[in-house]
Amino acid sequence: MAHVRHYLLAAAAAGALVVTTGATGAHADVPPTPRYEPQMIEALADTLGVSESAAVRRLDEQASQQRRLDRLHRDGVRTDGAFFDAKGELTVNVRASRAAAQVKATGLTARIPSRGEAELTRVTSALDAAAAERVPSGIASWEADLASDTVKVTVADSTAPAARAFLKKARGYGDAVRIVKNGQELEAKAAVAPGSRMNINNQPGSWCSVGFGARSAAGRQYLVTAGHCVVGNPGLYFNGSQFATGSTTRFAVGRNSVDMGLATIQAGSSITTAVGTWGNGASVAVRGGQRAAVGATLCKSGSTTGWTCGRVGAYNVTVTYTDRNGGPDTVVSGLGRSTVCVEGGDSGGAYIAGNQAQGMTSGGPTNQSCGGVNDQGSSYFQPLDDTLRHYGLTLNTN
Repeated sequence: MAHVRHYLLAAAAAGALVVTTGATGAHADVPPTPRYEPQMIEALADTLGVSESAAVRRLDEQASQQRRLDRLHRDGVRTDGAFFDAKGELTVNVRASRAAAQVKATGLTARIPSRGEAELTRVTSALDAAAAERVPSGIASWEADLASDTVKVTVADSTAPAARAFLKKARGYGDAVRIVKNGQELEAKAAVAPGSRMNINNQPGSWCSVGFGARSAAGRQYLVTAGHCVVGNPGLYFNGSQFATGSTTRFAVGRNSVDMGLATIQAGSSITTAVGTWGNGASVAVRGGQRAAVGATLCKSGSTTGWTCGRVGAYNVTVTYTDRNGGPDTVVSGLGRSTVCVEGGDSGGAYIAGNQAQGMTSGGPTNQSCGGVNDQGSSYFQPLDDTLRHYGLTLNTN
């Protein structure tokens, strides 16, 4: 048991969360976790400029509103997207006054938008199709922004011919599209840097971060990760020992992609059901995989920047990633956007909101530098629920 305990501590420090054969009873070494991870409370309090007790109330209210929204869905109320505003109040889009009354009866805010999530998704899908025909180099991302009821197109460089053609297409949707210029290129986060890692083919200078464990109906165990981390089905190593092998991915450089992929866990190894926080309190138990609403607080564990926290910005985001090795640009769709800061090597790392697993790091701005848990930045993550649904897997929970 002493050997197992030592291995678990090493895994927590590296963020890889790999357990070898013989780890029976290892969870006895993990102390009970509070309702919310302390660093998440600290980060939220710092971001909002409130006390930690007020931050806890905010999280409680957020969870309560999420439950009421889930109950509306179970009762068959037709909604058209929902988002948390800056005050932490959940606004629910509906298409009819009857549905609005049902939403209001639960104490939530109802809105009948000019467009709504379904129409915005149709616009983003049309832009996805345009990007599949010609990669829009210079366009950083496009996404359905529920709060503004528009599709936001973020531009890094509008001078490239492909970018101009894409913008012409986007402007054809009138005021349904909002164009923002920020000059930041994006890249997939499998970068070369020193530090603790999940090494690709045991190469010291190439790594990603471990995501979540899941199982098939037959009981086969998989690592759910960012697709670009397992291109070519590489061997995945922790502390010099292989624990998994890439098995499938929907990511391909230069092609219209989805950044989800799987690695098959080798016999004798497993992914634990607690996310390491890199010295920022006890590990966070994974209790489920319910998707958090836009505006919700979440944190990420990754092998380069450790434990960083922020908020969900949007879902169904499409981005253009540049290849720092000189390869072609790649369009990636179906991502979540957040204010969580990431750097190269964080790819595949686990995002969690409360105790609900959310997804795996996909990418972020080129040359972004993160300064700690509360340092706000920008990142894109592959939603976990979409990945599990696509591959027909069940999340491993604590």
